[in-house]
Order: sequence, then C-alpha cells, then structure tokens
Amino acid sequence: MRRRPGLSARLKLALSYAGFLFVAGALLQAVVWWFLLRYVPDNSQGLLGISPNRYLLVRTFAPAAAVAMAFLLVFGLLGGWILAGRMLRPLTLITDAARTAGRGSLSHRIRMEGRQDEFRELSDAFDSMLEQLESHVAEQQRFAANASHELRTPLAISRTLLDVARKDPGQDRGELIERLYAVNTRAIDLTEALLLLSRGDRGNFTREGVDLSLVAEEAAETLLPLAEERRIILEVTGGAARTSGSAELLLRMVTNLVQNAVVHNLPAGGTVTVRTEAYGDTSVLRVENTGRVLPPDLVPTLTEPFRRGTERVRTDEHAGVGLGLAIVHSIVRAHDGTLDLAPRPAGGLVATVRLPAVP
Repeated sequence: MRRRPGLSARLKLALSYAGFLFVAGALLQAVVWWFLLRYVPDNSQGLLGISPNRYLLVRTFAPAAAVAMAFLLVFGLLGGWILAGRMLRPLTLITDAARTAGRGSLSHRIRMEGRQDEFRELSDAFDSMLEQLESHVAEQQRFAANASHELRTPLAISRTLLDVARKDPGQDRGELIERLYAVNTRAIDLTEALLLLSRGDRGNFTREGVDLSLVAEEAAETLLPLAEERRIILEVTGGAARTSGSAELLLRMVTNLVQNAVVHNLPAGGTVTVRTEAYGDTSVLRVENTGRVLPPDLVPTLTEPFRRGTERVRTDEHAGVGLGLAIVHSIVRAHDGTLDLAPRPAGGLVATVRLPAVP
C-alpha cells in the first residue's frame, strides 16, 4: 500500500516535547509578568523611590526572556529527539523483525530485554506469533511433502504395472486389473481424505443440532461387520450429547475414531467401547479400545498427518492413509472442541472428544 511521505514518529515526538517545553516556559514568563511586574509602579522613581521602574525592568527582562525561550526551544528539540529515539528503539526492533519475517525468515526472534512495559509486551506477542507461524508453515510444508509422496506412490505403482503388462502381453489381465483397481482405490481414498481434511481446516460448513449418541450408533452399525470379522466386541453406551456442527463431518469424526480403535486392536478378543455423555456445557465422546501398549511419546504425534507408529502400521486392506486421527483433530478443532489421546496402562488408547453442548 502506497502512502504519501510524512513526518516520522520520532520527529513528531521531538516537536511535541519542544512545543510543550516552549509553552511551559511562556506560561512561566506570563505568570512572572502578571504577578510581579504589573505591580511595579511605572514612574521615574520606581518603587519607594529606590527601585527601578517598570520600563527598566521590562527592558531588562524581555531580552533575557527571549534568550531563555530560544534555549528552551532548542533544548526541547534536541532533548526530545534523543528521548524519542530511546523510547522508539523497541519499536524499531519490532519493525526490523517484521520486515525480516516478510522476507520469509520466520526463525528470527526479538527477545527484547528489560522490565515489562507496553513495547516489551508487544515484542513478546510478536515473538509468540512468529513461533506459531513458523510451526504452522513447517507443518504445512511437511504435509505437502508427505501428501505428494503418498500420492506419488500409487501412481508409480500403476505405471510399473502398466509397463510390465506392456512388455509382457501374456500376463494375466484379470490379476493386473485387480491390482490396478486396488491401487486406484487407495489413491481415491487418499484424495478424499485430503479434501476432507482441507474442508475441516477451513471450517466453512453449515451448523445444525447433532446428537453424538445417534452419530455413535450409526458409526458403530457401519463398522460392526469389520469388528465381527476381527472378533472384536463393539459396544456403544451413554446418553444424549447434543452439540452444534456439521452432521456429515461429525459422523466422519466418530467413524474414524471407531475404525481406528477396531483396526489397531488385539488380533482377536479385543473390545471397543464408545460412550457419550453431557457435562454441563460440554458434550463428551469417548472411544476406548484394547491393544498393544503404546509408548507415551508416540501418542501426541498420532494426530500429525501421515503419522503411523511402527507398531500401528497395518498391511491388510485397512492399512489407511495415515490421515484418520489428523482428520479427527481437524474436525474437532473446526467445531471449537478438544481432542485428548491417552494410552491405556493395559494397552490400547482412549480418545476423548469434548465439544460445546447445546440445549
């Protein structure tokens, strides 16, 4: 944005200081004149016949007053310029840091020293903003790199299969079609997951009243065949837990949590418990499953896109694309809620979603 050139803040402050000092001096001289000189008799004998008269005092006082006023003006300008520079130095540091960040360097920090004041509060807020922005940009870069890699993998596999089929016309076309179908299905799932994640991040959806207990029952009914196939007991308990949001996104959130709990479970004989309840102004959805013991340092990273713990990677048809909990986290955040993940001491995971409740 182009602006017309103007006076700097430092010069404005210096002029303000000088003007204030000049006016104060003028008022002081006016007070001296009003309360002192005006009572001196204006005659040839002066006061009691021995003091100078008003004419002589004015002629003596006026040049000295003019010199004093000129000194106050110069002193005010120089002193104001120096004081304004010292006062505005923190603002200069913040401006330099903003220009550095504008050139793409987000690692720079001001870290202004000294006691707390308005400028240092602004500096700390700016440092905090830069830290969050740097973390967000780094996360987006990792996400873009991982997404590109994940999307490139099925395309590379498809190209390899087609190259082999072209070089070997006698290859079984039925097997080739099945393998290409599986690879294509995975690419479509990944693309839909990326679009859903982007939609959740934007938060541009219509809100309506949603009962999490009904959503949990619908998700459990959909995933019941998968649970029975893996010989896992899937149970939904609790009461009504109403919130406001997108019914489609909330269903995907619960479905991802339940599917994650079913897939990452014991080989057989495991359990998945889905419970909904309301606590005052908060609606709570809790999904708990059995499984292997998870390292505590692994759990906080599970919501990162494409993050798969070594022991959580599945090689079957439900391998996933590494976006399940990332999508859950994005949907929860778009609905002004929180997602807490905690490992169970006996193995498995407890995922707790807290959303604002509505009557």
